[in-house]
Amino acid sequence: MLQIASAPPSVYLVDDDQALRTALKFSLELEGFDVRTYETGEDLLKAHLPHRGGCLVLDQNLPGLSGLEALSVLRSRAVKLPALLITSHLAAALRDTARNAKATVVEKPLLGDVLVGCIWRALDEARAS
Repeated sequence: MLQIASAPPSVYLVDDDQALRTALKFSLELEGFDVRTYETGEDLLKAHLPHRGGCLVLDQNLPGLSGLEALSVLRSRAVKLPALLITSHLAAALRDTARNAKATVVEKPLLGDVLVGCIWRALDEARAS
């Protein structure tokens, strides 16, 4: 019987910190994700993104557009990918605004396994809805 391998889930990672971006990419690839990285929200917005079938991971504090602002633009383009917003400065207002954009806020510092768990939960919830 012919077995067709499914493509690994895609993660679209946006962080202006090159060292963190590289470390997270490596960690996520070890877990089997297909990771595409971007330095800014503007870089992400230039990319061809599917409307479904992956997960966005955006740093909130980016130069230019913030992670939430970039996500807002993507939502206006009908991109329905689940999203994780990572930040080291969590405020209630940010959590509420992120929730309205259908994003989950994850606090830094990040451990690879915590992020992996959050991504899998977001992908599972997106499949179920």
